[in-house]
Amino acid sequence: ATVKDVEAAQFITALSAHFKKSGKLELPEWHDLVKTGAYKEMCPQDQDWYYVRAASVARKIYLRGGIGVGAFQKVYGGRHRNGTKKRHFAKAAKGVNRHILKALEEMGIVAKKSDKGGRWITENGQRELDT
Repeated sequence: ATVKDVEAAQFITALSAHFKKSGKLELPEWHDLVKTGAYKEMCPQDQDWYYVRAASVARKIYLRGGIGVGAFQKVYGGRHRNGTKKRHFAKAAKGVNRHILKALEEMGIVAKKSDKGGRWITENGQRELDT
């Protein structure tokens, strides 16, 4: 079975549990303090949000390679509520996404291609996500 055969929510839950259990993905010390976007009021309430985001990023790169930090800013962005003024779309935090991509690179799941932009899934990464 490949990633495309499994429902997204089930796959992300399972992969985040695998990341947490394997211990390959280390949590940064700031994971409980940082907001995931300037438009947010508080940091994530889920203790395992970092693993969940990493699993989601890995799945997105598997399905559509060549995604970079800027694209993930748009993917994980949301509605900025401006009080009495109109609401508008706001991008997500760039540093969080960049840190997760670097962590996935260290694990060998994603890598950069010299001739193309963004991150791409590696053979090892594809094998790990398919199992």
